[in-house]
Amino acid sequence: MAGGRFTRPALLQKREGRRVVCLTCERRCSLVEGGTGWCRTRRNIGGVLHTLIYGAVSSVSANPIEKKPLYHFHPGTAALTAGSWGCNFGCPWCQNWEISKAPPPAWGPFTSPAAFVEEACRLGCQGTSISFNEPTLSLEWSLEVFRLARARGLYNTFVTNGYMTPEALRLLVEAGLDGMNVDVKGEPEAVRRRCKGIDVERVWKTCRLAREIGVHLEVTTLGVPGINDQERSLQAIVARIVRELGSDAPWHVSAYFPAYRFFARPTPLATLERAREIGRRAGLRYIYLGNVPGHPSAHTLCPNCGMLLIERWGLAVIQNRLRDGCCPECGSGIAGVWGRAGMPRHGTSRRRVG
Repeated sequence: MAGGRFTRPALLQKREGRRVVCLTCERRCSLVEGGTGWCRTRRNIGGVLHTLIYGAVSSVSANPIEKKPLYHFHPGTAALTAGSWGCNFGCPWCQNWEISKAPPPAWGPFTSPAAFVEEACRLGCQGTSISFNEPTLSLEWSLEVFRLARARGLYNTFVTNGYMTPEALRLLVEAGLDGMNVDVKGEPEAVRRRCKGIDVERVWKTCRLAREIGVHLEVTTLGVPGINDQERSLQAIVARIVRELGSDAPWHVSAYFPAYRFFARPTPLATLERAREIGRRAGLRYIYLGNVPGHPSAHTLCPNCGMLLIERWGLAVIQNRLRDGCCPECGSGIAGVWGRAGMPRHGTSRRRVG
């Protein structure tokens, strides 16, 4: 096998003369023979694009689904979560830089999709998640994981920057992708400059397409001081969510901490609370503050009558009062994908509301 034990032919590619173009992410790198993509996980080997990280798992853990964060998707369940190496963004504040900024290994332990799904079932997880670094780069491995997981009655999720091509997203959905959390980082100029040439409009395009084809979607914004914490930036993000994804789309505003090559002070709580107020004024119904343990914004309230529906402490669900996805007090439907009480261990019982 050319290139190492984690090397496989990539699924999405096209030839352009002597070059091969990667169609996995929206960078669409055009590579000469021996050339490696911007993310360092794709290489032109003999005129064929190859992934260099199939089965290369850097991190694996069974996490509450709330850690993704996904708050309106089977609350209280657990997803076996895997990450690999590399990223297609260049954010200097990356919170997982140890793996996202590292080149993929040529050798080391190999994790097959079947072994990963088997481990999820052995641990009693209700789903899978591809996360930690950018999961789009693990497209080929993720597709097989999702097919096997769905056959075992597990749900499948992605925690992503959203910079995948429509072709990649459709493959993921066909294989069994159920839910996504997409990181929307800020206004176009700040994202282009700080994240190394990224066009944020393509992230919004992914979000719209995911909603259109039935993927449960939640949005996260890491509040980075001096980058996207200004009133104007927050208002712009909120306006796009409401206009393009709807007022029922959950928005998570998370605190940043100094990491990698960015050393601004941690995000003040006041900034997160201001973002929450901006979102409320714009009409967003579900806004959560992340990396702030014990904050009351962790709870899900009925937007109609204000009843406490899902009570959380940190990543733990203390109680869930929803009844078939509805408020027991006023009967309002709460947007999300909800497992019924008594959901089986590898449950397929799902109710989508909204």
